[in-house]
Amino acid sequence: MKRLAEIRSQEFLCRERAALDSERRLFWLARAEEWEQRALDEIAYHFRECNLDLTELAAA
Repeated sequence: MKRLAEIRSQEFLCRERAALDSERRLFWLARAEEWEQRALDEIAYHFRECNLDLTELAAA
């Protein structure tokens, strides 16, 4: 979950830059969206791993 915190931090920084840099606002918002998707992917991966562990325990 440390990785998720790092990803969310990058997303926040991009959104902050978008607020401060009106000329490149759309660029920074697009980057923030990319980081947001990475965060969602990381969450999905984490839950898949947890479910695999539970399946292995149930099979044992």
